[in-house]
Amino acid sequence: MDSLPGTGRIVWLGLRTQKRGAITHAQSFVVSPEDGIDGDHYQARSRKRQITLVQSEHLEVIANFVGQSIIRPEQLRRNAVVSGINLLALAKRRFRVGTVELQGTGHCHPCSRMEETFGAGGYNAVRGHGGITARILSAGTIHLGDQVAVVNEVQAVPVS
Repeated sequence: MDSLPGTGRIVWLGLRTQKRGAITHAQSFVVSPEDGIDGDHYQARSRKRQITLVQSEHLEVIANFVGQSIIRPEQLRRNAVVSGINLLALAKRRFRVGTVELQGTGHCHPCSRMEETFGAGGYNAVRGHGGITARILSAGTIHLGDQVAVVNEVQAVPVS
């Protein structure tokens, strides 16, 4: 349970600059433990849900459930799309995105907006595929293409 096969990569980033507004695609964004994502509508509103991440591989699954050929990342209203690592395994762990350290805080459940976006059944189509939420433990910049990897949680025992 403690090991993961390999690492992942950030393949899409987005900001929600205003409530119910469109998601703006980004090449990078600045983050901090105090304020969350600079420029995001949810900035400094929640310490538990400072950033939301969804699995790239799940976009095709959701598309199949709602009868569409493709789902665009901005339709799910998440901040980051990750490919190559199982995000659900990070839901309660410390992990690093580039140089920024995050703490998974749980599953990112869909909201009623999924019904608006995908039609009747949209909420249930996303259920179990909505990704995870995380809090930011260290300040820095998250970039498109950054590696996503588990932080080694085993602390070294000092030699006396």
